[in-house]
Amino acid sequence: MRLRGLIRKESLQIIRDPSSIGIAFFLPVLLLLIFGYGVSLDARDIAIALVVDSPDPLTTSLVSGFQRSEYFAPVSIPSIQEAEEAMMRRRVDAIVWLREGFSRDLLARGGAPVGVIVNGVDANKARLIEGYIGGVWQQWLARISDARGLDLQVPVRVKYRIWFNPAVRSRDYLVPGLIAVIMTLIGAMLTSMVVAREWERGTMEALMVTPVSIYEILLGKIIPYFILGMGGMALSVSMAIFLFAVPLQGSLAALFAASALFMLTTIAMGLFISTVADSQFVAGQMAIVVTFLPAFILSGFIFDIGSMPALIQGVTRIVPATYFVAILQSIFLAGDIWSIFFVNCAWLAVMCAVLLVIIRKKSHKRLR
Repeated sequence: MRLRGLIRKESLQIIRDPSSIGIAFFLPVLLLLIFGYGVSLDARDIAIALVVDSPDPLTTSLVSGFQRSEYFAPVSIPSIQEAEEAMMRRRVDAIVWLREGFSRDLLARGGAPVGVIVNGVDANKARLIEGYIGGVWQQWLARISDARGLDLQVPVRVKYRIWFNPAVRSRDYLVPGLIAVIMTLIGAMLTSMVVAREWERGTMEALMVTPVSIYEILLGKIIPYFILGMGGMALSVSMAIFLFAVPLQGSLAALFAASALFMLTTIAMGLFISTVADSQFVAGQMAIVVTFLPAFILSGFIFDIGSMPALIQGVTRIVPATYFVAILQSIFLAGDIWSIFFVNCAWLAVMCAVLLVIIRKKSHKRLR
């Protein structure tokens, strides 16, 4: 009965205070729109300069290969000097130079050099451009060899099969990871700032002198904000599926079971913050630094964990979002892979239990 009263009190405070509803529903929508549309690892419509010293049917067919590619927005430039000037002015990101005698050397020797200059300021984009240009070149060589019966330099023909993300859209794996990052911030902020606000207003002191136990106080905080956070989670998943068209290969049951466990973990993180911060400002700053930033940088959401130094890889193991990102990406893109699901859920359960034990030991029914 007392627990029901505490839950009712928290629910009324949520209804009367729009900030909690804003954190649970407005913040995920805002962050998903910003990051979902603003963050992309795909390279499309890359501006490249095509310089052809001696145009002929062969060079024209190669140029048309670049024009048909979805990755390039080619511009024909008459001389290499003008193309280099365009790159210096950042009007193009790469130059493809077919020199004098290109077709003659190709037909006579079975191969001809192609000059490629790439802007390497953005190293990742430069590697993508290099790979895309190589792909167009190999496809063109194979097509010309088959059409003319020539033995050109195509030593290996690779046939690709892309599993789990056949469209190779970065959004399809970024958005599920983004949901984990956003839910980390929301779960922590909901409880940390709300409890801190009660200390600021003096309502926590009034609660401490009532006959309710510390367990009832903690459950009274957890249950309403867990329900609110799961509502924000449902909204985020709906946006991922219907707005961003991210395929959901797994089951909703597995998705929301893992989400419930992760939400409990993040709420526990927020309660832990509330035990050391008694002002909303400090609680908000700690929620961002302790939960959001590690989740954004160290969870594998954008940066591959396997590419990090060994020490940093060890640090990622204590970031709850690391496990939830793996669960979400597998459920959305691959399906219900139980070996991934149960292992990562087990780690989340351990972290949640440890946090709750620490919170109980640090929480005493006494005034600060």
